[in-house]
Amino acid sequence: MSVLTFAVTEAEARHRLDTIISKRVPGLSRSHAARLIRTGYIVVNHLKQKPAYLVKCGDVVQTELPVSQPIKAKPEPIPLSILYEDADIIILNKPAGVVVYPAPGHRSGTIVNALLYHYQNLEGIESELRPGIVHRLDKDTSGALIVAKNTIAHESLCSQFKERQVQKLYLALVYGNMKGSSGVIKLPIGRHPADRKKMSTKARKTRSTETRWRIKERFQGITLLEVDLRTGRTHQIRVHCAATGHPVVGDTTYGGKRKWKEFRSRQMQDTIRSVPRQMLHAWQV
Repeated sequence: MSVLTFAVTEAEARHRLDTIISKRVPGLSRSHAARLIRTGYIVVNHLKQKPAYLVKCGDVVQTELPVSQPIKAKPEPIPLSILYEDADIIILNKPAGVVVYPAPGHRSGTIVNALLYHYQNLEGIESELRPGIVHRLDKDTSGALIVAKNTIAHESLCSQFKERQVQKLYLALVYGNMKGSSGVIKLPIGRHPADRKKMSTKARKTRSTETRWRIKERFQGITLLEVDLRTGRTHQIRVHCAATGHPVVGDTTYGGKRKWKEFRSRQMQDTIRSVPRQMLHAWQV
C-alpha cells in the first residue's frame, strides 16, 4: 500500500477532490480516483468524502493507493493485428466483437488475454486486469487501440488523454442524409435515468462533450462521416448521432434497430438487416 498525504493549497481550493487527486498522483485517472474515494482509500481530515467534494485550503488529504497486483488474466494465443510498435507503445487494429479487457461475462478471449500471450513482460498498471490499457473501444467498435508497454509510457499516455492532446478520428456510417457538410455536437451526456447500461443526453447528471463531424461520402439514405472525438465519454459518438436523428447503422442500442424498414428497396433492406454490428471504426489516432 502506497501512502501519500498532503495539504490542499490555496490554488487547489474549491476544486473537486477527485480532480485534485488525479493531478497530484501521476498516471491516476479521475475515474480511478473517484473509485478510491468512494471505497475509503482516500479521506479528507480523516473523514470519508464524495468525489465531488470541494476541497478547502488547508484540508489534509490522505491517500492509500493499492499496490498493483499480479495479473490474473490468463494468456491466450489470440492473433493480434499490429499497426505500429516501438519500445514504449503498441497500436493494435482491434477487430469488432472483441472485448478490450476482462469483465463479468468476458473473462477470456479479450485483447488483454492476447497481449499477455504475445508480450510476457507487459506491466500490470492501475488494474491487474488492464495491463497497459490507457483507453478502450466498445466491443463492437473496430480500429486503432493504443497499449502502453511500460509504466512511463502509461503515465504519459494517460496524461495526454486527460489533457485532450490525443486526436481520435472515427468513421461512422449513419442513417439518413446529414444536413450541411460538417458540424459540431455539444449535447451533454450522462447515465441513462432508466437503463444504467446506456448513456443519454437527457440524464440528470451530465458531463460536457464535443463531437465534430464532416461528411466523407453520401449514399442513398446513408451517410459516411469522419468524426473527430474531442471528448471521450462512454458511447459518445453513438449517443450523439442518435440524438440528432441519425443513429449509427447496426447500432441496436441507440435507435438503429428498425431503421431498415425505411428503405424502399428490398435489396437495401436485406443488406442493412445483415449488418452484424454498429458501423463505427476508430480510424486514426
